[in-house]
Amino acid sequence: MTDSPAVAWSWRNAAHGAVLALPAAVLGLLDPSLALPLAVGVLPAAALGLRSTRQERALVMVVGATAAISLFLGAAVSPWPVVAVVTVFVLCVFVATLAADPTRRLAPLVLTLGLPLYGAGLSEGSWAKGLAAAALLLAGTVYGWLVSLAWPEGAASARPSHATAPRSFLIVYGVQIGLAAAVGAALGYALGVDHPGWACAAALLVSRPDRAQLDARAWGRSMSVIAGALAAALIAVLALPPAGLSVVLIALLGAAAGVSGSRSYIFPFFSTALVLALLIGDEPQTIGHWLVERVVLTIVGVLLALGAAWLVPAVARRLGAAGQASRSEP
Repeated sequence: MTDSPAVAWSWRNAAHGAVLALPAAVLGLLDPSLALPLAVGVLPAAALGLRSTRQERALVMVVGATAAISLFLGAAVSPWPVVAVVTVFVLCVFVATLAADPTRRLAPLVLTLGLPLYGAGLSEGSWAKGLAAAALLLAGTVYGWLVSLAWPEGAASARPSHATAPRSFLIVYGVQIGLAAAVGAALGYALGVDHPGWACAAALLVSRPDRAQLDARAWGRSMSVIAGALAAALIAVLALPPAGLSVVLIALLGAAAGVSGSRSYIFPFFSTALVLALLIGDEPQTIGHWLVERVVLTIVGVLLALGAAWLVPAVARRLGAAGQASRSEP
């Protein structure tokens, strides 16, 4: 199967994304603070795009449920920093180990999406806020699925094969991402930032077992987040009325869905611009505060992911070599 283009555009997906944005845009006319959770709730549906058959489009429900449960779990432990840090490390190792079993079909999804959403949940601060955010995310997912049914069906998409890595390799990978995520979360709590889970989530979002993919995602996410933060700052400087902000919300979600089939890691540009534009308008902190926090914590998370990818496999190789040498001694 050929790779998708570096930057792909689909008017079909863009229209889908614009329709996804409508509830948040309408509610934003009444209270902009309520637009953020609704807009975030439909991001998984926008990222996944329209699948060809209605049965394939139901996959967004699985994705949304995974994201919602993970977000709530992170929020539930967020008041206790030590518990939150230890839990993310244990979860990373556990889920990575499960991913070695081809019968555990949800494990790869939890590894690539669920764990980062756990990190995002650490920023909620309480189980009640996490439950509300998870409910809105799940509601957005259901809405996205229902909206997708209005589009005609096409031929079924070719299913990519998922090769399973050896269990020992994935255990090492679990320790690798667990270390990066745990340190990211610990730093967030130690620094007392408003969103202590951002560095943890960034580390988990860019991490992949393949080092080339990790490097590409690290650069791509960093550049996309920086550009998205600058776009959000421009939107904030314009001081748009609620109606203008609703138009921007529709445009951002439409564009995000339109490029969802791209090989390049550009979706974070739109999600960052959307989230920060709504945060800046809803909370009292300055534009500079949100720019620095979002960009710096993302870069910290990316650097942690790269550092752990260098350190943990190297230590594992040394330990493995030492173990073999001891067993070979008479």
